[in-house]
Amino acid sequence: MNLVKKIKKEFFNAISNLFPDKSLDFNSVQFTLNVDKNRQNFGDLSCNFALVLAGKLQLNPKEIALKIVNAFNSNLFDKSFKAYIEKIEIAGPGFLNLTFTNNAWREIVKQLFESKENFFKNDKDQLKVKYLIEFVSANPTGPLHLGHGRGGIIGDTLARVLNFLGHNAQKEFYINDAGNQIQKLGGSLKTRCQQELGLTVELPEDGYKGEYMIDLAKLAVKEFGQKLLDKDDKFFSDYAKEIMLDLQKQDLKDYGIEFDKWFSERTLHDSGLVEKVILELKEKDLAYENEGALWFRATNFGDDKDRVVRKSTGELTYIAADIAYHKNKFERGFDKLIDILGQDHHGYVNRLKATVDALGLDSNNLDIVLYQLVSIKNAGQAERMSKRAGKFTTLREIIDTVGKDVARFFYLHRKAEAHLEFDLAVALKKTDENPVFYIQYAYVRINSILKKAELELEFKDFVNNLINNKISKKEVDVCLNNLCNQEFDVIKKLLAFGEILISIEKTYQTHLLSYYMVELANIFHAYYSGNKVIDKENIDLSKARMFTLNLVNMVFVCGLDLLGVEKPEHM
Repeated sequence: MNLVKKIKKEFFNAISNLFPDKSLDFNSVQFTLNVDKNRQNFGDLSCNFALVLAGKLQLNPKEIALKIVNAFNSNLFDKSFKAYIEKIEIAGPGFLNLTFTNNAWREIVKQLFESKENFFKNDKDQLKVKYLIEFVSANPTGPLHLGHGRGGIIGDTLARVLNFLGHNAQKEFYINDAGNQIQKLGGSLKTRCQQELGLTVELPEDGYKGEYMIDLAKLAVKEFGQKLLDKDDKFFSDYAKEIMLDLQKQDLKDYGIEFDKWFSERTLHDSGLVEKVILELKEKDLAYENEGALWFRATNFGDDKDRVVRKSTGELTYIAADIAYHKNKFERGFDKLIDILGQDHHGYVNRLKATVDALGLDSNNLDIVLYQLVSIKNAGQAERMSKRAGKFTTLREIIDTVGKDVARFFYLHRKAEAHLEFDLAVALKKTDENPVFYIQYAYVRINSILKKAELELEFKDFVNNLINNKISKKEVDVCLNNLCNQEFDVIKKLLAFGEILISIEKTYQTHLLSYYMVELANIFHAYYSGNKVIDKENIDLSKARMFTLNLVNMVFVCGLDLLGVEKPEHM
């Protein structure tokens, strides 16, 4: 356990001892590392302990805060805790600000250097959760479009963060390969193939009209020729689906996303699981007949209306397969399910949770993340998208235009619940206006500084040992003893990386990572502009600054890896 976590735990335990008759939950207390605030006014760590207790004790938060401060000043806290805390002060309506001692800061920095990225990971004894994150799950009826990139990066980054912290997060793509859309896809391909072979036929009114269908028809004609005229409808549906699916897989791979499993909706029907869950609902009196259709009693579980499971025509609705799919997920042993869906699926939230509860499972273990629409600026105007009409910007076009790194970062760099405008003009710039360039340049710059220092006789051995993690205890102590306020300001920002990961773990707000990386780049560039790192007149101070930059670089490596963004050697 790193020292920051230890201080939080010991402070919690100390206050629990002050109020032994109150049941306190550590997770109900919010700790905030004061990174960008004046240390003299806000301390190093703030918490809302007194505000949490106020409700339980029916007392003024400031009265409780004063009791905690008095207990600290009266040496009622454990001596080991007081060795880390210089003072505790009250702020605002009852917040408690803790200021670390110099020895605490030295120990924190030492731990960070020795533990590297493990400093930010969950403790070994912390509960490990098995997650299944389902995202993208586009119909295999065409190329992935602009919007799919957003759900893709949210899901992929979330999985990377959860796995980094020590959980088991698996990524899954649900293939919608059952239903009318596949038949329409096959019918569209059949018509395009007939046209390519010289027949005069019209594309069905509800067919897929995009140019990609013509390209697909040419591919099929090249492979099968006139034999296509003898193929049945199933051939065209299966052929089109497999080609489209392969294209989607390639696009996602080039986007930096590899799924652990591609799950076919058709298997749910073929295995009989869909009919099995429908029967289960009937046996529980949670499904009823009305006007020839079969309805699920969703209102019993908080939904705004009951939902049709089977139409009067006998055709199953999407929700029928969704019920079976989520039952299958839980039966595979996952503790937590996370579905990442576009905002147009907002009506699915209560619906899906209702089906999970109906099956006797716990809907609290199903979390749904909704993300807003994406638009793209093209010559200053936003384009409208329609897959059927063939008017849409594909994810492939975005990747080919701006590159994987920029695409991933830009898609993530806004809250999921806010509309995202993808600005191609900024994305294509190789200047500080482009946040990806700005961050990668910071990483490259640090490596360049350390390589330059390694060429100097006075620093050669030190830098070599620093980079290769062979630095001696004596050299570490020299660095720690020469850290100044500027270095501690930078190191505080590094500690905030761990806070960001914890927040993502709890809230799934993955944009926090991209925001943090821009802020870290800001901190670094400002620090480097105001401090001479390679200074032969101040050897020990220079070593302390190189030591600091090495720590910054370690966090850049972690952050870029979690973002799925490359770490260039030169720019």
